[in-house]
Amino acid sequence: MTDTYADLLACEDLLLFAGAAISSTGQREFHSGAAEQRLSLEFLHEYVHGTHPDVYALTLALHVNDHNAAMVVHRLLSAPRSVAPAEERARENGLIRRRLAKMPPQRVYRLFTRLARERVNNRRTRAVMRAWIGARPNLALDAVKYRSGLRAAARHARVDLPGEVGVFLFSPPAKRRRHRYGSPLLRAHGRAHYSASDLYDLPYTVAEGFAAHHRVPRVVFLEGVRERATRAERLRLSEGARRHGVDTRVDLTTAPLLRLCVYVLSLPLSERRDRRAELEDALAGSALRAAGTAAGTWPRTAAVLDDSYSSIGSPVRRHHPLAAALACHHLIRALAPEGSSHWVSGHTDPLTVRPTGPTHLAERILDALETGPARVVVVSDGHDSTPPLLADTLTLWRRHVDPGRETAMVHLNPVFDAEGLGMRPLSPAVPTIGLRDPHTLPSLVELARFGEGRLGLSDLREHLRATADAYLEAT
Repeated sequence: MTDTYADLLACEDLLLFAGAAISSTGQREFHSGAAEQRLSLEFLHEYVHGTHPDVYALTLALHVNDHNAAMVVHRLLSAPRSVAPAEERARENGLIRRRLAKMPPQRVYRLFTRLARERVNNRRTRAVMRAWIGARPNLALDAVKYRSGLRAAARHARVDLPGEVGVFLFSPPAKRRRHRYGSPLLRAHGRAHYSASDLYDLPYTVAEGFAAHHRVPRVVFLEGVRERATRAERLRLSEGARRHGVDTRVDLTTAPLLRLCVYVLSLPLSERRDRRAELEDALAGSALRAAGTAAGTWPRTAAVLDDSYSSIGSPVRRHHPLAAALACHHLIRALAPEGSSHWVSGHTDPLTVRPTGPTHLAERILDALETGPARVVVVSDGHDSTPPLLADTLTLWRRHVDPGRETAMVHLNPVFDAEGLGMRPLSPAVPTIGLRDPHTLPSLVELARFGEGRLGLSDLREHLRATADAYLEAT
């Protein structure tokens, strides 16, 4: 490695930005408010875009969350580089289009609406909008579900929409009501203005507004719309539906791991115990799917998982830190079947874990090291009850007990520290990287290597380019 001290600092800055973009959604956390989160994120995006513009776009190929991916795309489209090599420009365009194709449509329409409101009207922006809208599988559904977003994007990019979708979005009310639509969704939307029985033919989010308009009792609405709700919507509605005596159970065998863990943690402890076999089978199956071909290939791994009180998260991200830890427990079991898990509270039953007590990470990390693992993965927000003890313990362990790095250790932090402009670390001896969705765990452990100081900026750039090329080539 021939990087200068400045290059090593730049490498550290890029890893800090990557960690923030992976974990933070700009929402309230346990230790910081939404305004602080958004302000810190905006600063990091502006700083990296200004100082490392060639690397900024490459982060779209990393596992940055959708909130930050939308921020990256917005900045690339609204403040493009004046001069860029043709190869980098082509890669950047490909990354923008591919990432937008993988994002939830509501986020994309929100991004397009913002670009239209800010009058970002360059040729690339219009081309991106037209290409994305042209690839949508059902514009009638989008017209009903994301009406204002589709209308703003189509008008801004001058998109020619199919006949009846254009009529539905842009015609005066009188003409729109008289038009005979061929799409069942558009017909149902028109009838739902006058008949409560027709609202159940609409998507859940649209039907909910009509239910309020017709003053349909909540329990009646939930019973009627149950079959129209998606699996993710049913999982989100489960707690409220139980209060109304409505059964919204879904087939858990196909649920994504993190979402499944959030659902499990929303259940009362008594219900988790009663449904133990069903829930544990679903969690194990989801973890195996997330591990994919890497299942069983990891060396002996010990996980140290934070279930202290701060893992409850915030009202808008309830249980997210604990859900990330629970998901990592199951995923590591799939990746390293002979591994072990050590919960900070001393809890031994992952299914009934709950946020409780202080954070004594040093004790659990030492317990994990005593098992003789090849790798230790710590999942925590980094807010330890005795930070100096933890930092000194890890520094002494790395310097005097394991200077040859026979045991690798990485800290995955699911919470962005807005005040510190980064991921709160455990110790300088342990690399820290952000965590959002645990199914990305293998690639995050790979990325964390660059935080150990043995690989520099040139290595990181090469890694990001290779990751971006593989991302664009993947089907």
